[in-house]
Amino acid sequence: MSNRYSDRVLALAGLAQALHQVRRIAETGQSEGSAVQAALDSVFRIDAASPADVYGSVAGVTPGLRVLRSYLAKDAHDEALPRLAMAVLQLERRFVRENDTVHAVTRGIGEIAPRAEQQGSTHPDVLSALGGLYADTISHLRPRVMVQGNPHYLGQPGVVAEIRAILLAAVRSAVLWRQLGGSMWDFVLGRRQMLEAVEDWLA
Repeated sequence: MSNRYSDRVLALAGLAQALHQVRRIAETGQSEGSAVQAALDSVFRIDAASPADVYGSVAGVTPGLRVLRSYLAKDAHDEALPRLAMAVLQLERRFVRENDTVHAVTRGIGEIAPRAEQQGSTHPDVLSALGGLYADTISHLRPRVMVQGNPHYLGQPGVVAEIRAILLAAVRSAVLWRQLGGSMWDFVLGRRQMLEAVEDWLA
């Protein structure tokens, strides 16, 4: 694939996939297991050989590619999701400048990894640990990512832990996107090329 956005859109798709699930959980209390697992697995793949390997394969991030395509083509209807994505991208800028926070997150992921390997990244104990790590570290940075939804679900500790765990995965994808050369200018100057790259991956 010659499109210079090819790898970047995989990272953006990872971000979109994670935040789409955050929105779904906040509104319904339910998530899509395979999409969440691919997002959470990416948190533990720090030294993956390629962007696709971060998500296990391109198939792992296909739901996110579809979500991203709908927004790039201006066919999407959930206006809260792009606002959430922009908040996470802004948060990522702050996060990477806070060395103590980066080290704390890296150390925490390393401590949780054996449990995730044994029980699976979507096990309630792992979700609780990842959610706690996010709450203790990244959630203290500004701007805070504010998730809106059904108060009935947002008042449940298990739901809150899962949302925080997936937000950690969203930040992981945001960091990857920046590492691949992504910038806010992509959305202004590269929208058509990004859409073409997404279509190529989905073909």
